[in-house]
Amino acid sequence: MRNTTPILGIPIDNIDHAGALDMLEQFMSDGGHHLVVTPNPEMIMMARKDQNIKEILCSASLAAPDGIGVVLASRLTNNPIPSRVTGCDLMIDLLERMSKSGRTAYFLGGKPGVAEQAQSNMESRFPSLKIIGSHHGYFDTEGDKLISDELSTKKPDLLLLGLSMGMALSWAWEHRHLNIPIIACVGGTLDIMSGTVVRAPKIFQKLGLEWFYRLISQPRRAGRMLQLPVFAVLAARERLYKRIG
Repeated sequence: MRNTTPILGIPIDNIDHAGALDMLEQFMSDGGHHLVVTPNPEMIMMARKDQNIKEILCSASLAAPDGIGVVLASRLTNNPIPSRVTGCDLMIDLLERMSKSGRTAYFLGGKPGVAEQAQSNMESRFPSLKIIGSHHGYFDTEGDKLISDELSTKKPDLLLLGLSMGMALSWAWEHRHLNIPIIACVGGTLDIMSGTVVRAPKIFQKLGLEWFYRLISQPRRAGRMLQLPVFAVLAARERLYKRIG
C-alpha cells in the first residue's frame, strides 16, 4: 500500500530512492499503464491553477519527491518525507537496472538532436541497454500520430518523456491507451543525459540548492522561481489551518 504525504492537495510518495526503483521495476512486471511524475513546488503551484493538471498529478502511480521545497513542506505534516528522490538520478539508475534485465526504453522530448544524443550517451554508459527509439519534442499532430504508432508497435517498457511540465502531463494522459508500463514525466532529464545541460555541482545537490544554481546560471528562470516563496507560505498556512481545525 502506498504511503503518501499530501502537499497542497497533491499526494507525494513518502519513499526513498531505492524504494522508488523497486516500485518502478514492479510496474514493468505488472504491465498496464503507470504514470510517474516528479513534483516540485513549481509543478504543485501550476496544479493549483489548472484542475486538469491537478487531476493528472493525483492519478500518478508514483509521485517522487523531487523538489527540496516539497521535502521541507512535508516536515510541516505528520508524515514527513526524509529526502529527495530526484527524477534524473532515478531514471539513470533505472536504466542501469534495465540494462541487466532486457527491458526496453524510448526517449521522447527535448530540442532536435537532444533525445538522440541522450540515447547515444546512455547506450555508451550501459552497453547492454536496449533503447528502441528516440524523437525530439517538437512535433505537430501528424508527427504525434507517427510517434504514437511507433510506440504502439515497439511497446517499450519505459517511455522517458522530456517535454515541458504541463505538456508532458497532458501528453501522457492523452496517450495512456498505449499501455506503456511506465511513462515518466521527468522534465529536463534528457537534456542532462545528452550533456546539453550541466547539473549543479555535487555540493549544491547535497544541500538541496540545485534550484539556486539553476537560477544563477539561467537568470531567465527568475520569474518562475518567484513561485517558491508563495508555495512556502501556502504550505505553512495549510498546516496552520489543519492544526486550528
